[in-house]
Amino acid sequence: MSLPAEERVVVTGWSCLTALGANTETSWSRLLNQEYARGPISCFPTDGCRVTEGAEVVLPELPWLPKKAESRLSRASRLALPAAREALQHAGLLDPAGRSKLGHLEMSLSTTATSMERIEAFVRQVWEGKSPIQQAGRVASYQAQQQVNDLQTFLGFSGPAAVVSNACAGGANSIGHAFDLIRAGLVDIVLTGGYDILCELVFCGFDSLQAMSPDRCRPFDVNRNGLMLGEGAAFLVLESESHARRRGVPILGVLAGYGHTTDTFHLTQPAPDGTPLEKAIRKALEQSATSPSELGYINAHGTGTPFNDRAEAQAFTRCLGANASGVRLSSTKAAIGHTLGAAGSIEAVLCLKTLQTGQIPPQLHTTDPEPLVANMLARPGALLEKNAALSVNLGFGGSNAALLFKTP
Repeated sequence: MSLPAEERVVVTGWSCLTALGANTETSWSRLLNQEYARGPISCFPTDGCRVTEGAEVVLPELPWLPKKAESRLSRASRLALPAAREALQHAGLLDPAGRSKLGHLEMSLSTTATSMERIEAFVRQVWEGKSPIQQAGRVASYQAQQQVNDLQTFLGFSGPAAVVSNACAGGANSIGHAFDLIRAGLVDIVLTGGYDILCELVFCGFDSLQAMSPDRCRPFDVNRNGLMLGEGAAFLVLESESHARRRGVPILGVLAGYGHTTDTFHLTQPAPDGTPLEKAIRKALEQSATSPSELGYINAHGTGTPFNDRAEAQAFTRCLGANASGVRLSSTKAAIGHTLGAAGSIEAVLCLKTLQTGQIPPQLHTTDPEPLVANMLARPGALLEKNAALSVNLGFGGSNAALLFKTP
């Protein structure tokens, strides 16, 4: 039985852990302060790479975990656990002991690299002549179900978990899947989000494609020359509005629309004219009964690569039409890097912070903007004047997603 048409899917908690900060407020304030996180990669060797820098997270301390348990966690769980805990705390779902008040809680998650460093360590050990059998535990614990188990074990709940892994749109699609579950009346509340780590396999893969900028990521700049890889995690607590009212918790935002499409143009390039992304955006607008004139901010995928940004710019201008000049646009990847499976979740939280505070993350490093979006790019100090924000993501394999959020 689906939700009544008039009932909304609401946000009651969120979190954001990035290379700019271990929590939402630190990441947000440093983002508004025009800081960016590019620096040398230290978590794996980059010898022989064309690019040796990215947005690496300083792993947060986990004082609420036993030291032995913390030492056994993968890098992915070290990011996912504190972020999920912050979101549950924000939603009023943690007891004084830091455990979930709900014994049963469904999850919809996104990741791409999972704990790939475990496999990389296994390969190095084998190369060094150590027995593969002795290292088998590394292989067994790298998969995404290990992070699901860590979240449930250390935060004290159980329940089904779906892991969406459709590349860089996964973080948005995991939220969209949670949205669909609630709208269909299958669940009342979902913990949803994404996490991803920097690892040697992914980093060297992008480096070999020459997709990374050797200096700065410049989204929507005519002279853009590539992305900056990063890592991080973000979670949202989504609920039916009636469930949130029964719990007596503040409603922080509304997820009003979700659109997704898949194109078959190319394995790693978006359709040049941006038509599939345009369709996803129009679906989110239609589902949320939102006119383009009501949009105040778009957090773009904006990787800083030649093909992506051009396709996005065309999709935005066609969707917005005459309303384009009233919308502010930025890609926060210039500051925190492209966090792959976590990107859509992090950027969704940044949209919610924009709606909550009225402040818009500025576009960094763009000095010669693409003409199609030049008048839309957010400058430092830009303020939100409307009550709707859009987060869009594109992924390898042709996945496109759009999430439309509104103020309560």
